[in-house]
Amino acid sequence: MIRFASLIIAWTVSLLRLTVRIRFHNDPRPALRNDGKTYLYSFLHSHQLGLILGAEKGTGAMVSRSKDGQLIVPLLQMSGCIPVRGSKRSSHRERGGREAIHSLTRHVSGGRPAAIAVDGPRGPRGRVHKGVASLSQQTGAPVINIVAISRRKLIIKKSWDRIQIPLPLTRIDGFFGDPIYPIVGEKLECYRRRIEAGLQSLESMHEPKESAYNKSSPAAANDDIAAAA
Repeated sequence: MIRFASLIIAWTVSLLRLTVRIRFHNDPRPALRNDGKTYLYSFLHSHQLGLILGAEKGTGAMVSRSKDGQLIVPLLQMSGCIPVRGSKRSSHRERGGREAIHSLTRHVSGGRPAAIAVDGPRGPRGRVHKGVASLSQQTGAPVINIVAISRRKLIIKKSWDRIQIPLPLTRIDGFFGDPIYPIVGEKLECYRRRIEAGLQSLESMHEPKESAYNKSSPAAANDDIAAAA
């Protein structure tokens, strides 16, 4: 049943792709390619459908082994992406993506980009998990945050991420942040928070109403309290 549903989703979104217009802004990829560098896409789980519509072929995409993850595997394959499945140990998020990170490290080290829905698979919305920062530190590849803003869309308000479904004949604007590079000696948590701050700021700039649903990291919240005191 899951396989059948995933194929229906893949064909439906493939047809949707024929009707939408996609525009990228502040795109750093040509310059990175000219310098011989690969990169890591960092995006919100809620924007994944919009980004898949404009996916770069050959991108390795982290996908959980959950039923929800299985639903998008055929769609990613039809879009030219390479699904990389995480561990089944989904009850331990800190360890749950270890297998996928190792696979993506090999993928990126081979000169190809990778993509991670950084607040997935269960959120909280907007809170970046450490996988993308760890992958960047291991490979030296910069992180490029991106938000996909559909002018006409359906928002599933009861889902934890408020996932967005672009509607036919819409325009999708992909807004990039500047590349974020790992710093030698920087702690993983500090780097993770830099990526999170950049991504939340990018969404706040281009879609402030939805960005209001983001959750700040506990450490960041503590810093805010300390600063206020």
